[in-house]
Amino acid sequence: MPAASTTLRVLAASVIASLSVTGCQTLDDAGVALGRADLVNDLVARMDRALEQTWAADYQLAGGRTASIAQTAKPLRSTYTWPGGKITVTQEAVTRCASTAARTSCTVSPPVLTAGKPSVIVYDEARKQGLVTPPAVIRLLTDAALEPDAVIKQSDTTLAGHHATCVDVTDAGERFATCVTTEGVLGSFTGTLDGKAAEVTLSRYTETVEAATFDPPAGAGVVDRRTRTS
Repeated sequence: MPAASTTLRVLAASVIASLSVTGCQTLDDAGVALGRADLVNDLVARMDRALEQTWAADYQLAGGRTASIAQTAKPLRSTYTWPGGKITVTQEAVTRCASTAARTSCTVSPPVLTAGKPSVIVYDEARKQGLVTPPAVIRLLTDAALEPDAVIKQSDTTLAGHHATCVDVTDAGERFATCVTTEGVLGSFTGTLDGKAAEVTLSRYTETVEAATFDPPAGAGVVDRRTRTS
């Protein structure tokens, strides 16, 4: 089982265990605690399963910008594209691209040998760019569910033609709202991450991913830094 998937499943189980204990300690809050546990576990489980599947998603960002995520299970690979950059992780290489008004340049590095899925590296890189990632949303939901004073309101909606479960969370004056589709894909997020305002909305989702999605952008200058042996 991939390390990333195992980590998220352990996280979900920990949330349920913690909230169940809280419910036993405070009888009046038992229903609220268990409700939060069930809700968070469901959303985490959806995202966890999605890390093992093939899909692609396009997102609308604030200011009219766009971003996208794509991954395939066989072969194992992931890519995340944002305004001005792209990272693609496969079993053969890690390719990082940066774009300016003049040109796009990409650097190909040796693959990162890890038991985790490529999506782990992709999401970490995207987070450093200030983008919203599923693991970041999972952690926010988990923290809110474990906070007794947090107010979590659930609703349902449709995004890009797909049903999604949404939560509106208020905790100590801080607020964020997020939706997760039935397929486990992040549907939307509005709030603050790492001290910066963030907003994304799913605009397209497909379970078919073209191989060219993982290639460097057309016309990009590519420097391959992988070690070659004869």
